[in-house]
Amino acid sequence: MENLELLIDFHIDAERQGPDSDEDTVKALNLTQLSKQSNLKVADIGCGSGAQTLVLAKELQADITAVDLFPEFLEKLTERAKASGLEGKIKTLEASMEDLPFEKESLDLIWSEGAIYNMGFENGVKYWKNFLKKDGYLAASEITWLSESRPKEIEEHWNREYPEIGTASTKFSVLERNGFSPVGYFVLSEASWIDHYYQPMEKRFDSFLKKHQNSEDAREIVATEKDEIRKYKEYKDFLSYGFYIAKKIS
Repeated sequence: MENLELLIDFHIDAERQGPDSDEDTVKALNLTQLSKQSNLKVADIGCGSGAQTLVLAKELQADITAVDLFPEFLEKLTERAKASGLEGKIKTLEASMEDLPFEKESLDLIWSEGAIYNMGFENGVKYWKNFLKKDGYLAASEITWLSESRPKEIEEHWNREYPEIGTASTKFSVLERNGFSPVGYFVLSEASWIDHYYQPMEKRFDSFLKKHQNSEDAREIVATEKDEIRKYKEYKDFLSYGFYIAKKIS
């Protein structure tokens, strides 16, 4: 089994594929002021198995298109939507976030939790803007420095992994120079990382290794995740996900 297939297998039954909580999703959504509107068109890009998609479907009067590159996650989302009685509000779309089929200026809201980094924050903002109506909203969470000074280990790690990492002020500048007006921002809490993402992940380690007969590739995936958890716990004062909510003005 290839490493990508192993990674999908490791994450497929997780409620979330990144730090997040239902409360975070609702908090960000309330900053858009869209919850009282009807007949909305929404895209959730890089949706994974869709924990946040289900929250959006509960909170909004909207047709939601959940977009992901991997059909396994979309199948899981479909199962969850049916179990929640929300299948009529969500349709899934297997597509790259860099090649979307939406009509120009057709969406009221583009949502993306922990996924825009796959194409880079500025590239995502520039490209996705084309699909938003004027006064439509972009809501995206993005790895963010919380301080201008960081310990060497974590700074070097993230500069290798994602050179576009920056402070909130740099992200606001990206939004503003690309025709958006920021309307809200907050930092995900430690509970969103530990309680909702890392602790459930740690509970899967042993069963995952057993399922894959303690193979070298499986052990490598677990070791990588354990190192990520260590880095977060050690350096959580210096970085988190920032949730950015902005309105298209031009």
